[in-house]
Amino acid sequence: MIRVDTAAGTVQIGERTIGCTIGRGGACDAADKREGDGRTPRGSWPVRAVLLRPDRVAVPEGLTLPWRWIAPADGWSDDVRDPAYNRPVTHPHRFSAERLWREDGLYDVIVVLGHNDAPPVPGLGSAIFLHCRDGDRATEGCVAVARDTLLALLPQVRVGTLAEVR
Repeated sequence: MIRVDTAAGTVQIGERTIGCTIGRGGACDAADKREGDGRTPRGSWPVRAVLLRPDRVAVPEGLTLPWRWIAPADGWSDDVRDPAYNRPVTHPHRFSAERLWREDGLYDVIVVLGHNDAPPVPGLGSAIFLHCRDGDRATEGCVAVARDTLLALLPQVRVGTLAEVR
């Protein structure tokens, strides 16, 4: 279990508790989450997979989660009009989509959380990830922790793990 305490700004994985940042708009119940509101949705989300940037990180030894490398053309749809809303896409993409290959390092390691994905409902939030932190800078709705810490903790996360965001 991954436990996120949005009020305390912490993530607990196994016996370790670390600091995190959340959305610039704070946290909200999942039913109140809206695309672009900058809020981190509270709820229990299955860990789906890990995405890694090959020129910046190595696969952590002991990683058992499904994973893949990202490429410069990789994106994630955030456009409510897109039939691929809240799904991975390839740029150029005809609808709005986040670029996963970023210069700021935020997406060097992405843990994909199963928020609003079974099936995705347009407008209820997309691209909710556990990803790398940029100091104390708030996210757009994700949960972020230090890159090296995230890489070290990934081998403790197994298929079937839930991220409980409270």
